[in-house]
Amino acid sequence: MNIRPLRLVSLLGLALLGAASSSAQESPVFELRTYTAMPGKHANVLARFRDHTLKLFEKHGMTNLGYAVPMDAKDGAGEKLVYLLQHRSREAAKESFKAFGADPAWKAVAKASEVDGKIVAKIESVFLTQVPYSPQVANYDGPPRVFEMRTYTTPPGKVAAIDARFRDHTIALFAKHGMTHLGYYHPIDADKGAGSTLIYFLAHKDREAAAKSFAAFRADPDWIAARAASEKAAGGPLTVKDGVKSVFLMPTDFSPVK
Repeated sequence: MNIRPLRLVSLLGLALLGAASSSAQESPVFELRTYTAMPGKHANVLARFRDHTLKLFEKHGMTNLGYAVPMDAKDGAGEKLVYLLQHRSREAAKESFKAFGADPAWKAVAKASEVDGKIVAKIESVFLTQVPYSPQVANYDGPPRVFEMRTYTTPPGKVAAIDARFRDHTIALFAKHGMTHLGYYHPIDADKGAGSTLIYFLAHKDREAAAKSFAAFRADPDWIAARAASEKAAGGPLTVKDGVKSVFLMPTDFSPVK
């Protein structure tokens, strides 16, 4: 999910996301957006993004990082588009979308694409800040990979502990077992999980490679020790029951990062 990352750097590295500013107001923010298409209109949504929307986003100051579609029906395969943008700031995001919405070129595109009715049923947006330990993302020119968006929900007061475990252990162990980092983030707004949520993106060669990597990771004595020590220090598990969610994604043909 710094970035030109998800040119993803060049979603999720960026340069991968650009250097942090000394002022919080100037620090870049990221926006995870999920579009749910009207029944039978998924291809129309993808075509509009491919042919028009990405260029108009860039025109109005937004950085396209990565675009992907869920692979499994339970996650919205065939109906959802998930993508990550970078903005200069929260205020810049507001101004960019205002200018985008008022652009005559966009109005013409929207009208033409909806001649037979609306094509988007729902738009969800989560603003994110990149965590300090998020690794830089290397440029990648190989064949399309499989992305994995993972969301961890912690018990009250435990997000700092899970950040420490990722920073000190998990990041390196993921890399050891063949997983590629694309970006690690926290939601900014309380109603979207601020203070209790970690969202991150990995890249794998394919689904089989992902399964093998995680099997090796979970069996690694270093991980077993790190997990035990972190849970002992925190007085219990660092995620709530069913608090780890995984969504496998396939990058679109127009995604800056593949």
